[in-house]
This record gives sequence, structure tokens and C-alpha cells, in this order.
Amino acid sequence: MHVPDGFINAPVSAAAGAVAATAVAVSLRGARRELGGTSRSSEAESGGERTAPLAGLVAAFIFAVQMLNFPVAAGTSGHLLGGALAAILVGPFTGVLCVSVVLLMQGILFADGGLTALGVNITNMAVVTTVVAYAVFRGLVKLLPRKRRSITVSAFAAAVISVPAAAAAFTLIYAIGGTTDVPIGQVFTAMVGVHVLIGIGEAVITALTVGAVIAVRPDLVYGARGLTTPLKLRVNGELVDTPAAEPVPVAARSHRKVWLAGLATSLVLAGFVSFYASANPDGLEKVASDKGIDAKAEDHAAADSPLADYGVEGLTNSRISGGLAGVIGVGVTIVAGTGVFWTVRRRRTPENQSGPSQVGGSV
Repeated sequence: MHVPDGFINAPVSAAAGAVAATAVAVSLRGARRELGGTSRSSEAESGGERTAPLAGLVAAFIFAVQMLNFPVAAGTSGHLLGGALAAILVGPFTGVLCVSVVLLMQGILFADGGLTALGVNITNMAVVTTVVAYAVFRGLVKLLPRKRRSITVSAFAAAVISVPAAAAAFTLIYAIGGTTDVPIGQVFTAMVGVHVLIGIGEAVITALTVGAVIAVRPDLVYGARGLTTPLKLRVNGELVDTPAAEPVPVAARSHRKVWLAGLATSLVLAGFVSFYASANPDGLEKVASDKGIDAKAEDHAAADSPLADYGVEGLTNSRISGGLAGVIGVGVTIVAGTGVFWTVRRRRTPENQSGPSQVGGSV
């Protein structure tokens, strides 16, 4: 659903850019709490130790999986947006930043998504998907039994809903600032209809990924924190909570294996599996072509980038060119993302400056 330049007029693109910038600024502040950077409590500190390294990896994984377009209808494909996955794994504020980093790398290096439309893309694909998905997710986990399976089910439902929500948000933006005269009802029906199908694919990927992480390290899933039901003992005929177990020190539960496994998976997906992705246009491209939304589309400002269109300039072998571009993209995204999240985590707010220094975790 990467919106190219020319779909939305300049004033509305600028307004969307302001909305996106505000959302990113708010997310930077909120991410400090999620990453453990604004609290001196041991619980927040240990949570940050777990979340900070994972956040950069989540951004790289989303980049990799977005290269894997899957068929959803005749002549149409879809790909992961990633807002639901990021929000559940590392928190909603950090999730907005994860997807924003991915969109920035794609726009600058790979000419995917217009640069003047970056604000529109961040608003749709990072903010709307993350906010909607996390709201649905939190609502469901409060209703469902406090079990790991409930996390996976809630993640599936949240992802399904987040994708057509982003399609509806694009339709609203197009209704205000679209550059072509197309009946808005047709755009809404087509966009939401195809993105409901894409949402199912997104939900499968999200549920499988969240389920896989929960199976090996539930403590690494932000959305699963505090959902464990305490054990009960019957004492004199009454049920009482068992004493809380001592928390396992972060250093004793290294996340290095999970991080390396996630990185290896991302590299394989981007460097090898992406070659077999569907070549059909994605949902927005198909709707734009069918309805004439793309009549005033503009060439990307980074169209001459050596990595444009997810290929390496000068390499004639498409398999090697695309695979190498994917590997470079994963590497650049994880470096940029990890740098952002470690900086956010280590930055200290005024109320923290007089307290003891925060010690960052290690990967």
C-alpha cells in the first residue's frame, strides 16, 4: 500500500506529513517507556533490556516480509504492512517507529513509496495500522482467557482489522486531496474489498510470528506481559495466590539466540524467498490502475538509486540482484532501527537525570 508521488496533492501531502511527524514525536516519547528508558524500576528496566534489541530486529523482519507479495485475487497481490506485528511484539509506540523506519529506508533507497507521500504512507501504514491493531488486541486479551493461545488469536484478529482500516484511511485522504476525479464510493469499495483479503494474509503471518516467539520466549512479547494468571493454592478451604517467583535476571536469559534466529530468518526471506514472491501489483496498485487514480502519478525522486525497485544496479542476474538488494535492505534497516531504539532507550528525561544512570542491555 505504498502511495507514490502524485496520487495526493501537495497541501494534503504536507498536512499528512505534519500528522506523521507529530505521531513519530509522540512515539519517540512513548517508546522510552516501552524500552525502559524513563523508569528506574527494575521491572521497566528489565523490560527495556528485552525490548530494545528486539525492536531493530522487528523492523528488519518487517522489511524482509514486505518483499514477499502473496496472491490474493486474480491479478492482485498483497504484502505485510506490519503495524499489528510490531505493536504486539514491541509495543504500540515502538511499533510506529519500527514501521516508520522501514518506510523511510524503502522510500530513500529502493524508490518504493513516494518521498512527498512519505507522510501519507507513515500515517496509513505505521500509525493507523498500529493504533487500530493494538486497540483491538488489548480489547480482546481482556475478554479472552489468560492463556498464550489467546495472544495468538487476538493478534490474528487485530491484524485482519488493521489492514482494511488503513485502506479506509487512504480513501479518506484521497477524498480530501486526490489528484484525479474518481467517485470516492468506488475507491472505498475497491480498496477495502481487496484489503480485507490482504488482511487475512497479514493475520496469518502475524499470528504465526507472534505464536513462534511466544512458544520459545513469551517474555519477549510486549503484548503478553502481565497476562499470566497466578497459581492458586487452597489454604484452609480458601484459594490464595502463590508467592511470586523471583524474576530471572536478564543476563541469565540471553536473547542472543532469538535475535540471531530472527536475523537469519529475515536474511533468508529477503535474500532467497523473495525471488518467488508474486509479481502481480499489490492492492493499491491494482485499484489505482483499474480506477484511474494513477493518472497523475509522478516518477520517484530516487528512481536512479542503485537499489531502485529492489535490484542492484549493474547485476543482470535477477535472482542475485534481487537477493542482494534484499540482504542490503535488511542490513541497513536493522542498523538504522537498532540505532534509533538504543538512542531512545538511553536518552533520559528531566525527571530521570538526577537518578542513577541507566545501563543499556546487550545483544
